[in-house]
Amino acid sequence: MTSLIDLLRRIHDGVFDTVERLTDGWFLGLLSRFIIAATLYTYYLNSALTKVGDGFGGFFEISDGAYIQIAGKAFEAAGYDTAALPFTTHLMVFAGTYGEFILPILVILGLFARVGSVGMIIFIVVQTYVDVTAHGVALGTLFDGQPGQIIDQRLFWIFPLIYVALKGPGLVSLDTIVSRWWSGRRLAYA
Repeated sequence: MTSLIDLLRRIHDGVFDTVERLTDGWFLGLLSRFIIAATLYTYYLNSALTKVGDGFGGFFEISDGAYIQIAGKAFEAAGYDTAALPFTTHLMVFAGTYGEFILPILVILGLFARVGSVGMIIFIVVQTYVDVTAHGVALGTLFDGQPGQIIDQRLFWIFPLIYVALKGPGLVSLDTIVSRWWSGRRLAYA
């Protein structure tokens, strides 16, 4: 019986050690970024497009829709007059609007991916806070057997971002290409 258990353990260790060795350094970072691209990129792009004007030039114009979505109560209190809003509200709306465009792209391409991932994590936390406090979405609770609640959804959104923030985007990324180029450049001038 002991030899059968030892055989099973050796097979198990051999298979999973091989899989780990073959995927180490590239697979989980690439998979995490693929998951973000496949599940959240279009969501954030479509959301961001509702916050800017039409056409190419409209990209540089933050619309009233951005103020309504991001700072609805403050915008309403200001009589829907952006000029009556404090600078901090404008800064928050600007960061929220362009964060939806820029942060997912940074993560997906693996360019400044750790910074982009941390930014997206913060963005999702703030987005969740706004959804609950300003839009009346029920947060839900963990460990209740109801995986469709917003708290569960947002944890699944954050998990691949945490991986990229902690471990990096992996070898298949622009960060790796730029880092190798920069290292080669420094060596050439040394």
